[in-house]
Amino acid sequence: MKFNDFRQAGHWPTLLAAFLYFDIGFMAWTSLGPLAVYVTKQMNLAVDEKFMLVAIPVLSGALLRIPLGLLADTIGAKITGMIAQGVVMAGTAFVFLFGLESKLAVEAFGVLLGVGGASFAVALPQASRWYPPQYQGVVMGVAGAGNVGVVLDTLFAPSIAAHWGWRAVYGALLIPMAAILIYYALAAKDAPTQRRRLSARDYAVIFADPDSRWFMFFYFITFGGFVGLANALPLYFSVQYHLSGVAAGALVALIVAFGSGFRPVGGYIADRIGGVRALSALFAVVSLAYLAVALTPEGAPAPTAAGWSLFDMPAFTWTPVALFSCGAMTGLVGAAGGVGGYFLARTLGLSKGVTGGFSAGFVFFALLAFLGFAGLVRVKTRWRMTWGAVSGARV
Repeated sequence: MKFNDFRQAGHWPTLLAAFLYFDIGFMAWTSLGPLAVYVTKQMNLAVDEKFMLVAIPVLSGALLRIPLGLLADTIGAKITGMIAQGVVMAGTAFVFLFGLESKLAVEAFGVLLGVGGASFAVALPQASRWYPPQYQGVVMGVAGAGNVGVVLDTLFAPSIAAHWGWRAVYGALLIPMAAILIYYALAAKDAPTQRRRLSARDYAVIFADPDSRWFMFFYFITFGGFVGLANALPLYFSVQYHLSGVAAGALVALIVAFGSGFRPVGGYIADRIGGVRALSALFAVVSLAYLAVALTPEGAPAPTAAGWSLFDMPAFTWTPVALFSCGAMTGLVGAAGGVGGYFLARTLGLSKGVTGGFSAGFVFFALLAFLGFAGLVRVKTRWRMTWGAVSGARV
């Protein structure tokens, strides 16, 4: 692929605006994950209840993607994106000023943060519609790499919370949110091609298509696994390996950075060898990674109540970091993805509450990844001989 050809094929200011919009939306969406230890500190909640709280924004984002996508098709992606960003900013400003005093308040805020996660349904189609089929993998990878916002969340939010209180995190978040909204309003453009508005019957036909259900299942595992890990891992590292909030956030930032950085690479690989081959290999790797995590023992207790710091934690802690980095590679590829993220975070909480450990949850997700691999083996030939043969892209 030649860079000049790629640049001239579409509209790069929209691609950049979509990346930034998704980045800040994703940052807001996953902000409760690294802050859960601080937000719930005075609420005396059980571990499984804490995992439930960090799962709510993920589920909300999944469910809101459908109406937000419909709205984008009706009034345009740009206007929809600006409205959604304004809603998230209003909620963020309220929490910065007044805080969250109860479990119900945290749950309500989690639902609102789902609007940020639903930005996926606006940003990626807005960017992809500017580009021909041969560049879709790279475009989706670049725009989708906006989930690198999780890196900033997990890296800086715990430190800000430790020094100035967790509400200060949302005050700081408002600054880039406002700046990106201004750039998005000025630079982003909807593609000139006219899209036919779809009726409820059209969407019913889409959902009735077995291929649609296969894509939802694959996305449930891939993006769901990524966002579920991003939200649940700070709490997981604090509970399982007794790390401080800052240390847990730093390790999750490293894991998410690996997964986010791999997205454009994964898109390029998919363009070269086909999405089925690329995803099949990743499913196999992720299944083994989750299984290995399930077999890792609990970390040693920390010498202080604050937990292990990044510089004195046991060296063994780097083993799950490496394994989770492999699992985060599935940030390649919908509403189903967000549901998968909710399911992962919720399952980990239930596993801890019922069995006293996290192993059962990770074994379950290893089996899901294996089922994804088996599903791809089943459908790949039919896909390549039907719509893949006329799409113009490698399948």
